Amino acid sequence: MYDLSTVLFALGLTVFAGLSTCIGGAIAVLRKNPGDRFMAGSLGFSAGVMLYVSFMEILPKGFAELTDAWGEGWGQWGAVGAFFFGIAVIAIIDRLVPEPINPHERGIGADPVLDARRRRLMKMGAFTAVAIAIHNFPEGFATFIAGLEDPEVAIAVAVAIAIHNIPEGVAVAVPIREATGSRAKAFTWSLLSGLAEPAGALIGFLLFMPLLGPVALGIAFAAVAGVMVFICLDELLPTAQATGRHHTAVYGLILGMAVMALSLLMLT
Repeated sequence: MYDLSTVLFALGLTVFAGLSTCIGGAIAVLRKNPGDRFMAGSLGFSAGVMLYVSFMEILPKGFAELTDAWGEGWGQWGAVGAFFFGIAVIAIIDRLVPEPINPHERGIGADPVLDARRRRLMKMGAFTAVAIAIHNFPEGFATFIAGLEDPEVAIAVAVAIAIHNIPEGVAVAVPIREATGSRAKAFTWSLLSGLAEPAGALIGFLLFMPLLGPVALGIAFAAVAGVMVFICLDELLPTAQATGRHHTAVYGLILGMAVMALSLLMLT
């Protein structure tokens, strides 16, 4: 059983990661237009952070837990299977969300201010917020689990998800602001989409806590790595490339990997 301080630490990391959408919301509110260079760089940076932490921290943690529980052979097969299972789950969710409201499809969040269908901006922003909230829900549970089991991994996961959530906050707030003319409403919608992460942590903790153990944690870590890799390849990098700022996106990707690598080295 976990003590109260450990639970509060894990919850605090989850709140930090989720509410980083407010940073994106604030950027969208304060800037007249985030611009293609900003979007390409921030999305590339986010992808670099998430890819590095997925392959260097989260997936190895899944391998370690499962090989300890099942042995070298079956543990490796289980971790690989969980990794691709995570990819399959997020891919199915992506397919089930209608394309016009899916934040993982190109165009949404890349430069929504220039969208010719201005009369649909409010609907687009609201649906984008809902879709992002759905995707943030399991991220919150993953961050919370990491916080309970391994603080170093948890901090890396929380930072990666926090950076990932900043451009999502931009994607929500920009169309809401343009549709309503209200900075407060735009910021509020970005805040609400981020609150899905601590909600996912609390609900997941209450429902699945009795099931947590080395096997469940190993599968969860490996699956979360798969989810994060899919989001990078399906959402962040294509959207960054769609801005037309290819080199900015690549530089952001490399910078994100470097920053994550340095932060992990400083934690060890």
